[in-house]
Amino acid sequence: MTYDITDENSFKNIKNWIKQIEQNAQNNVCKVLVGNKCDMDSRKISFEQGSALAKEYNMKFFETSAKTNYNVNEVFTFLTREILNDNEAKSSTGPIKLEAKKDGDGSKKQKKECCK
Repeated sequence: MTYDITDENSFKNIKNWIKQIEQNAQNNVCKVLVGNKCDMDSRKISFEQGSALAKEYNMKFFETSAKTNYNVNEVFTFLTREILNDNEAKSSTGPIKLEAKKDGDGSKKQKKECCK
């Protein structure tokens, strides 16, 4: 979730967006809070305010600048790692297994084990 650090309304909307996610998404959805436009001098939301809100909802917090590319890659790298780590934790069955079995008439049939 991204808000504009120069716009108080975008910051206030974060709580509503979090509520929507909690109501409509899976419990383990990866969430991160991003305060954008940190290159601007007309800041309305402090770093501390953003950090406190992220902590309240147990989210990682970043400030970024899309204009200067500050911290943008770090946000996407964090999200990618979190999603991959979550998927690895869920995948306890390992890779898909293909196994050749002989049918009653001696012909081979493929048995597939897939996506659980």
